[in-house]
Amino acid sequence: MVKRKTCIFISGQGSNLKNLIFRSRDKNFPITISLVISNNKNAFGIKHAKKYSIPYSYINSNYKNYENKILLNLKKYKISFICLAGYMKIVSNFLIQKYRGKIINIHPSLLPKYKGLNTFARILKNKEKKTGCTVHYVNEKLDSGNTIIQKKFFVLNGDDEKILKSKTQKLEYKAFPEAIIKIFRNT
Repeated sequence: MVKRKTCIFISGQGSNLKNLIFRSRDKNFPITISLVISNNKNAFGIKHAKKYSIPYSYINSNYKNYENKILLNLKKYKISFICLAGYMKIVSNFLIQKYRGKIINIHPSLLPKYKGLNTFARILKNKEKKTGCTVHYVNEKLDSGNTIIQKKFFVLNGDDEKILKSKTQKLEYKAFPEAIIKIFRNT
């Protein structure tokens, strides 16, 4: 099996990154993580990249032409697939066009509901009975690309934002690898 050289984009803790690093160690998993990019130089997830000797790059998204720097890094490491894992920056059309159909994102709701930020607060405010996570392709509209996989759970009385986040992350650790396997199963 030829593993796809993959870049994981992060902004924070990197728990999905850590999970994908673990999964990518399996010889039958279709990707190898060849690069980590963060727009936050203090992202805890960078420690996971260091621990597993994965090249990483901090690219300040406030700089003009920062996506050119991203593209140079992607070319340098021969990246053919991108996973957004808690990357808190909207990917521009420039990058989407260069990697159309090769960028996926994980979102902590059952899209198309609750696109964007503050997902758990909005779920609780609207008294949703079910929620979960969605892995989807990235396109030009925020959290609007075609769904690859969704996982659901029931919202219980007494669930707060912290509990919803914990339950959602547990599902994300299953959904992200399953979506990647599904994408490359037939290639």
